[in-house]
Amino acid sequence: MDVLDLDVLDIARWQFGITTVYHFLMVPLTIGLGLLVAVMQTMWVRTGSPEWLRMTRFWGRVYLINFVLGVATGLVQEFQFGLAWSEYSRFVGDVFGSLLALEALLAFFLESTFLGLWIFGWGRIPKKLHLAALWAAVVGSIVSAYFIIAANSWMQHPVGVEVDDATGRPVQVDFLAVLTNNTALAAFSHAVVAALMVAGALLVGIGLWHLRRRELAGRPEDVDHGVWRRSVRLGGWVSLAAFVLVALTGDWQGKLMYAQQPLKMSSAEALCETEAPAPFSVFAWSKLGSNECDDVHSITVPGLVSFLAHGDFSSAVPGVNQLQEEYAAVYGETYPDDPSRFGALAGEEVDYTPLLAVSYWSFRLMIGMGAVSAGVAAYVLWATRKGRVPTSRIGVYGSLLAVAAPFVANATGWVFTEMGRQPFVVYPNPDVPVDEQTWFFTAQAVSPGVTAAEVWTSLSLLTLVYGALAVVELWLITRFVRRGVTTGDGAPTPGHTPEGTPESRDEDDDDVLSFAY
Repeated sequence: MDVLDLDVLDIARWQFGITTVYHFLMVPLTIGLGLLVAVMQTMWVRTGSPEWLRMTRFWGRVYLINFVLGVATGLVQEFQFGLAWSEYSRFVGDVFGSLLALEALLAFFLESTFLGLWIFGWGRIPKKLHLAALWAAVVGSIVSAYFIIAANSWMQHPVGVEVDDATGRPVQVDFLAVLTNNTALAAFSHAVVAALMVAGALLVGIGLWHLRRRELAGRPEDVDHGVWRRSVRLGGWVSLAAFVLVALTGDWQGKLMYAQQPLKMSSAEALCETEAPAPFSVFAWSKLGSNECDDVHSITVPGLVSFLAHGDFSSAVPGVNQLQEEYAAVYGETYPDDPSRFGALAGEEVDYTPLLAVSYWSFRLMIGMGAVSAGVAAYVLWATRKGRVPTSRIGVYGSLLAVAAPFVANATGWVFTEMGRQPFVVYPNPDVPVDEQTWFFTAQAVSPGVTAAEVWTSLSLLTLVYGALAVVELWLITRFVRRGVTTGDGAPTPGHTPEGTPESRDEDDDDVLSFAY
């Protein structure tokens, strides 16, 4: 089939999905690594230890590389709202306008302004003020993430609005309700601790690789030994603690999903029929790819889904087939027969069940990759106890490869969250009477004026550009990581005053970007 014959909606969804998942690979690293770099610099200011300073400067550069490319890829997301999703933008504009404005004007400017002060301020402003600039930038990135998650959570669970009878669009009447949406609070806490898993895994993988290199080269106790050992131990403990918090916040989020979006969670378990107690599916095989929830065979853990949904091991959990019928009865068996609003889907039957294969396997990849990351962290903490340096090729290179695990967990978790609410782009809030609910089908959200050729062209170009940016980021980070901590990039050596203190500066040193280089 000619790609230009594809439906505009499908191409637009592919475009948004590719660019968003790509951007979201960088967001957790920015948040998590920013927090850890701020902790490292805080320890240097408190103790004066050169090792903490060298860690700050090395990991700070990795943080900057990721931040810059993350900003570049993130700008495209908001442009897409107007270009490919204009009907969606009109529908959610009264709610999203305030959230995105605060994200850009308050959080992003706070983040970028103080990050610039941190970059240019090495050795030029007092250490504590310089540290405060970094913490302000990190807080800015976290606040920025909260506003974005609050906007997305409103799509998952719309609150604080009333429907305008004249336009049929939601009008915001309670901004505080939008900000304190329980869906947003759960998703935000889950995302932040998951970001710490990403940063912890990076410290573990890279730090252990450098430790092994020095051990095999016969210089295990050189000046950088403490830098890499502290990095590994810090990353290991952060990863383990974050995994525990991810499990707790994920349980909170899962219980909310069962109450607010039962089809998403039942699809994630391939639970076709209502069961009491409901088992957890470890592995399933059937016609999941065809989206038919019948004759599913799986290895299960009895009662576990009942516990995840309701906190006990006996409650009933509704199945996909029952929920499909209930949604069809409430929201209509077919899309309205209006091609100007629903395109090729006008008058077609609505499948309220999200793609079962995507929901089922993305949910398991998210959990599985998180467990892999925690397992590697536990191994590394054990292997580096009492000053040991592991030299096992499998263990060290396995830990380096496992850096990808929390990235995959974050990406698949995001895919599950977004794909699981289909066919809605704004999911109806079950806590509100049906005649007062706000919902919006994805089919009616796409821009009516764009053609398949136009969206396909932008998808192709953006994929190429993002692919090039991925190569650039990986090349920059790999090149910098292989170089390690060097005296030439400003890290202190024994017997010298650490760079970053005013007394260490050369009066002729005007290269304010020496740190960023």
